Amino acid sequence: MSPLAAGARVLRVLVLEDDPNLRLTLVDNLEEEGYAVEAASTLAEARPKWKATAFDVVVLDIMLPDGDGYSLCREMRQAGTSSRVLMLTARTLEDDVVRGFEVGADDYVAKPYRLRELLARIRVLARRSATAGPPEEVLSFDRFRVDLASRQLLDERDQPVELTRTEFDLLVYLLRHAGKALTRDQILSAVWGEDVVVDGHTVDNFVSNLRKKLEWTSGSRFELRSVRGVGYRMDLHG
Repeated sequence: MSPLAAGARVLRVLVLEDDPNLRLTLVDNLEEEGYAVEAASTLAEARPKWKATAFDVVVLDIMLPDGDGYSLCREMRQAGTSSRVLMLTARTLEDDVVRGFEVGADDYVAKPYRLRELLARIRVLARRSATAGPPEEVLSFDRFRVDLASRQLLDERDQPVELTRTEFDLLVYLLRHAGKALTRDQILSAVWGEDVVVDGHTVDNFVSNLRKKLEWTSGSRFELRSVRGVGYRMDLHG
């Protein structure tokens, strides 16, 4: 039976699995159950997908060609992603399971898995996500709206403000953590990724670019503050 009630929004699932046969089988079965499914086989392929789309559930393999699923799950949680995460892996030692939950996983299924059980677990996570309400699609501040679905920053006239992909991701991360002092390392890990080697001063340059593109003045109802010895904090005013 489809997990979607009549008239309900379509629930979205991201499947990250490097085995092509397992990936295709799982995608086919999830689509038959009524989910909108996207798939990836590497961290590099998955990262822009979850940044661009608010998924209800992410099915995440741990052992991947370009890293491990733990780092991606941690990155998602640091960025404030509310997607339910199900770890899917052949690594079943207690330490591996505990590590998965510590980085923010919601459930853990061992390979080889029983398909019906896996689908049932995904259904439970999707139901929790739907009960919690639809993923946040728009962030508003000052005279701007950030449309997460279309990845656009719009001004008060609904005109797009041109941002690079990284500038957009940085703005979303700062907004989702408004009022919190964030270190440069936290920002680099969440926006650029743990596997990317970037100088900490890069954050300073991107924050400076954002201030210019947002046309910040002393009368603006937001401020990108430099926190001495730490990093940056975004303050929003009424």
